[in-house]
Amino acid sequence: MKVAVIGTGSMGQNHVRLYSDIPGCELVGIADQNTEQTTRLCDLYGGRAYSDYRELIDKEKPEAVTIALPTFMHCQVTLDCLNAGIHVLCEKPIAKTVEEAQEMIDEAKRVNKVLQVGHIERFNPAIQQLKERIADGQIGRIFTIHSRRQSPYPGRITDVGVASDLATHELDMMRNISQSEVTTMTAEVSKVMNTDNEDIVFGLLRFNNGILGILDVNWVTPTKIRKVSVTGENGMFTVDYLNQSLSFNSNYAAEQNETKSEWFTTKFGIAEGDFTSFRVVKKEPLRVEIEAFIQCCIDNETPLVTGEDGLEALSLALKIVECGNNCKCKR
Repeated sequence: MKVAVIGTGSMGQNHVRLYSDIPGCELVGIADQNTEQTTRLCDLYGGRAYSDYRELIDKEKPEAVTIALPTFMHCQVTLDCLNAGIHVLCEKPIAKTVEEAQEMIDEAKRVNKVLQVGHIERFNPAIQQLKERIADGQIGRIFTIHSRRQSPYPGRITDVGVASDLATHELDMMRNISQSEVTTMTAEVSKVMNTDNEDIVFGLLRFNNGILGILDVNWVTPTKIRKVSVTGENGMFTVDYLNQSLSFNSNYAAEQNETKSEWFTTKFGIAEGDFTSFRVVKKEPLRVEIEAFIQCCIDNETPLVTGEDGLEALSLALKIVECGNNCKCKR
């Protein structure tokens, strides 16, 4: 399959690297206004360098592209690619606004092409195993999902705040784990650096199946933290995205009763149990994501992360910022 990459920032460079290495993919072009960068990447990985993505589309006629541009450019470039009959893997967030995201979704449906959004953690092996263990009933009923995604401020991102950049990952993951939609939320946001956008977000969400989501994201932590904990009847799963680890702290009280109703109705139904660290076969999530995208293009199947998923994550992120700025409960 003929593929191309539009945008040569940090994520775009990784897409280029992987496309050049995935069997069945022919990297035919790379587009970015930074011609020095595109030329360097083409020398390393193949394909032709372009400063204008429209010229790349016209001359190389790729069958699939990755769009890894600043967020405000996602919509128009995606529409141009879809209109040219090209499948699109668009990095998250899907777009700047919900309206733009919907326009992208509608166009993909109109031309019957794949639109996949780059919520990479869906393809993290630790998350995939977590989902399997939850589906097997190992945790029982889920009570809470606590997501932390924190890091130093990335100077390369100037067009969106931490909600659109980082919180979208965790909001998508909460929907994915809970298999439910948000009904209510409350939030606090803050700007502590000299930027136009929020850099700290705390959110509390309730899903329609009763699960509570705790969101903790920021750009002011001097080290990367990427973790999610899922607490339920039988204990707590914890995933560290960065080292792809999955562990479980069991609820000893649940283990001692034959039926959950026995311990759940008592005052003290939670007790510290055993700790288990599961074996996870590590893989590069971006490679798994791209391979899944290519297979969807070949088979014309619905991707694991749809345009609708990207829209919902963006919508929740924007609502959290709005809530944090406007919804204040005073003593």
